[in-house]
Amino acid sequence: MVLYSHWRTFGLLTIAIGLATAAGKARERPRQVFPDAAWERRPPAAVGLDPARLAALVDLVGGRGCLVRRGYLVFEWGDTARAGDVASACKPVISTLLLLAIQEGRIGSVDDPVANFEPRLRELNGGKDATITWRHLAHQTSGYGLIEPPGIAYAYNDYALALYYDVLTEKVYREPGTALLRRTLAEPLRFQDPVTFTAFGPHDRPGRLAISPRDFARFGLLYLRGGRWGERQILREDLVRLAIGSPLPAHTPLASGREAEMLPGQRTLGGGKQITAIRPGYYSFNWWVNRRDRQGRTLFVAAPPDTIVASGHGGRRALWLFPGWDLIVSWNDAQADDQDRCPGNPDTTLNRAVRLIREAILDD
Repeated sequence: MVLYSHWRTFGLLTIAIGLATAAGKARERPRQVFPDAAWERRPPAAVGLDPARLAALVDLVGGRGCLVRRGYLVFEWGDTARAGDVASACKPVISTLLLLAIQEGRIGSVDDPVANFEPRLRELNGGKDATITWRHLAHQTSGYGLIEPPGIAYAYNDYALALYYDVLTEKVYREPGTALLRRTLAEPLRFQDPVTFTAFGPHDRPGRLAISPRDFARFGLLYLRGGRWGERQILREDLVRLAIGSPLPAHTPLASGREAEMLPGQRTLGGGKQITAIRPGYYSFNWWVNRRDRQGRTLFVAAPPDTIVASGHGGRRALWLFPGWDLIVSWNDAQADDQDRCPGNPDTTLNRAVRLIREAILDD
C-alpha cells in the first residue's frame, strides 16, 4: 500500500511537471497574428523596426507599399489600397492555383502531363510537347514554342505562362480566372480591395493580376505561415514547401531561343520567350529564391538565404518574404528595376533596398 502511494505520488508529480513544461512551451511560442477585415496596426518600434531606416527605404525605392511584421501592418507609403498590375509577380499566384488544384484532386501531381487537359499538345511539333508537365510550366522549362524538349532548358517564357494560366482556368477549374481567384484566395484571406486577373480589361492579356500592396501582403503571409490562415489550412504545408523549396538546378542550361510551333492562336501573358538574363538556380514554382547560380552567386547578396520574392518588371512590382525575420515587404511602382543585375552585385538598387530593410531590424 505504501509502495502504491509512493508510485501514485510520483505519477501525479510527473504529470504536473509535464503540464507545467507544456504550459511553459506554450508561453514561449509567440501567438501568430492574422488580419481580420482590416490589418491590425503597430508602430515600427513596437515590432523591432527602426522607422528612420524605413524612411530611407522609401526615399530609395519610391512608389507605394507596406511592411508587415509578426502579422501586423507596421509601415506604409503611398496608396496601399489601390490595385495595380503586378506584372510577373502574378506568377506565384498562378502556381498557387496549380497547387490548390492538386490539393482538391483535380490534378494528380505536378508531374502529370498538361496534355491530359490540353490534348492538342500531344501532336504538336511531332509529339515533342506531349510530355510538358505542370512542373515544367512552373519552372519555365517547358520548351513550349522553342525547339528544346520539355525539362531540358530554362527560358523565361510568357507564351508558356499564358498556356499555363489558360489551361488551369479553362480546362482544369472550368472557371473564369478572377472568380477562381476570389473563391480560392481573396475570400478566405479577406482581401480588402478589388482584385482581378484582368488588370487591363477582359480582352487584354487575361492572367495579369491587379492587386493592392496591402492585399498582396496577405498572400505573402499565407506562405509565411506555411499555408495556414487562422485556424484553417488553406494550402497544405507540404505543397508550400514544394513551391518555395524546389529551385531549378543551377546547372540547367538556357534555351537556345530557336522557335518551334505553338498551338493556334497562342497568346502571351505579356512578353516574349526568353525575357530575363538571370540564369537558373533561383527559380522555384515561379518564386525567386535566394540560392546560388552555377557561379556561386546569390541573387540578393544583402538578403538572408531563406528570402522569397515574387517579382515583376525587374523588381518595380514585388512581394518580399523574409521568413527568419517574420517580415513582408510589398510594393508597386517602385524605382527599382535592376533584378537582372543583382546576382553577386551589392550595388544594385534592389540589393541596397534589402540592405536598408536588414539595417531596420533592431532585434535580429
